[in-house]
Amino acid sequence: MENMVNSNFQEIYKGKRVFVTGHTGFKGSWLTYVLQTLGAELKGYSLPPNTSPSLYKQIEPFLQIDSVLADINDSLKIEAEIIKFQPDFVFHLAAQPLVRKSYKEPINTFSTNVIGTANVLNALLKIEKPCSCIFITTDKVYENKEWHYPYRETDRLGGYDPYSASKACAELVIDSFRNSFFNKTEFQIHNKAIASVRAGNVIGGGDWSEDRLLPDIVKSIIKNEAIIIRNPLSIRPWQHVLEPVFGYLQLGAAMYNEPLRFIGAWNFGPDNEDNLPVMAIARIAIDKWRKGTIKLLENQHQVHETQLLKLDINKIANELGWKPKMNTVTAVEKTIDWYKSFYEGQQAAAKLIESDILFYQSLFHTNG
Repeated sequence: MENMVNSNFQEIYKGKRVFVTGHTGFKGSWLTYVLQTLGAELKGYSLPPNTSPSLYKQIEPFLQIDSVLADINDSLKIEAEIIKFQPDFVFHLAAQPLVRKSYKEPINTFSTNVIGTANVLNALLKIEKPCSCIFITTDKVYENKEWHYPYRETDRLGGYDPYSASKACAELVIDSFRNSFFNKTEFQIHNKAIASVRAGNVIGGGDWSEDRLLPDIVKSIIKNEAIIIRNPLSIRPWQHVLEPVFGYLQLGAAMYNEPLRFIGAWNFGPDNEDNLPVMAIARIAIDKWRKGTIKLLENQHQVHETQLLKLDINKIANELGWKPKMNTVTAVEKTIDWYKSFYEGQQAAAKLIESDILFYQSLFHTNG
């Protein structure tokens, strides 16, 4: 698998100690798998997988990782594990990531997403070696005015629902620690580079979470049930999971080489003309699988969900040279291919991930 990844990443991450929180989740599983192909020494900290099937359980036999199953809210435990591991890199993904679930469990959502983030930052105060740290939040951290203007990293933070608000709070916590304890003017003392990353609606094979569009579409098709669409006109910045995963790795590599230049907040998303409504995504998925029907949800007594959200990615494009490789149609089609192969061909999840990595790597040569 060594040829599956960019050689520059190989040089940066091979043999480095990388601590990943939330490694048993959907995006965490993809990130962990890619990091292994890079030759990183891995330690994961997360709650046990909570979906069935579970992508992490599917790929776990192929991973070499010290996996700690514990709660990010346990401040003493996370501190002890980070201190013991002495990481070169930290990727913090552990979160309660679901908007609709946040209405049912607001306290857990705020505790996990805000205090959990503070726990990781506080633990970093206790290690003395240089460390590049990337905190994954969300595109939903911005005060959403439901306009076509794409949000920039300098725009005001906010959140209508508990999930969005908790992630906006997490951004404030990250910025506070960065200013108070990891200030760039004192970098030679603390040697910590702290960045936050705000990705769009991430899709890809192996996500079996509740209340997410592509997993819901797949579950409905498998059960021969109509696909229930709640908000057909809602527009989101859809992107394949490998886009932010490789983006985070590229940012981490840049932070390792030039830490003072790359601290701060960064958006990762599709090109703005590539944002599509929910109904279009559903139709692309049905066309690709060649199966499925759509049923619009008529019940209007629903929790509030954002109708329009776009991200401005000019900062990451101009300063890091990152840009999306897949358009939204390709991202949806690759996602459907993954699930279809998994369910109909009974192909192993690890092999499907490897296949998608190889495809994504090929785009570096075709897209530049």
